[in-house]
Amino acid sequence: MKVDAALATISKLAIDTSPFIYWVEKDKRYVDRVRAIFTKIAAGAIQSFTSTVTLTEVLTFPLKTGDTSVVNAFRNTLIYSGEVSLIPISSAIAERAAELRARYNLKTPDALQVAVAVHQQCDAFLTNDLGLKRVTEVQILVLDDLTV
Repeated sequence: MKVDAALATISKLAIDTSPFIYWVEKDKRYVDRVRAIFTKIAAGAIQSFTSTVTLTEVLTFPLKTGDTSVVNAFRNTLIYSGEVSLIPISSAIAERAAELRARYNLKTPDALQVAVAVHQQCDAFLTNDLGLKRVTEVQILVLDDLTV
């Protein structure tokens, strides 16, 4: 499915960690797809959300390797750009994540990410994790299923 068609009815989009990595690190396999998505976000056509789990996940490797330029790029994208709402994990989100873990046998980080999408009443959750397609509480968009 084309990115534009997949996003045609989406006004609120939660985003998993991997699309941010593809965007910041300009991953050749995905950069065109994520560019199409982030362009719509930058234009204000779509509100975007992610959890603070994403911040933890994207910063770990560049902090470990001392790559401050990548650390700053992730911070700029997630904290300072104003294009992404970075949602902290509240007790309500944690409880929803526990329900999702119990229902779908999700890993804790995945359950927290999806719980943010549900809590924020997002129309879809963007990921590249095919295993999340079994979740029915929010529409799951998988990057590998999208084209430009």
